[in-house]
Amino acid sequence: HVQLVESGGGSVQSGGSLRLSCSVSLHTYTSNCLGWFRQAAGKEREVVAGIYTGNGNAYYGDSVKGRFTISQDDTENTVYLQMDNLKPDDTAMYYCALRGVNAAGYCYGDFAYWEQGTQVTVS
Repeated sequence: HVQLVESGGGSVQSGGSLRLSCSVSLHTYTSNCLGWFRQAAGKEREVVAGIYTGNGNAYYGDSVKGRFTISQDDTENTVYLQMDNLKPDDTAMYYCALRGVNAAGYCYGDFAYWEQGTQVTVS
């Protein structure tokens, strides 16, 4: 049974920072790419960032490059998304989610599993 424990999020003014975290079981942590996508009201899902914890290969959506940083803590089976210089357009529900990993060690494929998400609001 996969379980994603998300925390963080909240409300912040434009230019501020927030940090999201996503904790999983050891098996899930080592077998998948972990990351976030977001969905704002009335908009399509948007890839935010992800990382394969096996080698640290990470990716970012174009709209967050240079502002968001994804990292991992192998002692806690947790990945973090540090979000800096937040903008009102970053307002959305953020979902920690799993993706597959290809033979080259990069995240690939559709998001396969996520749970309830956490709201980020930037005013």
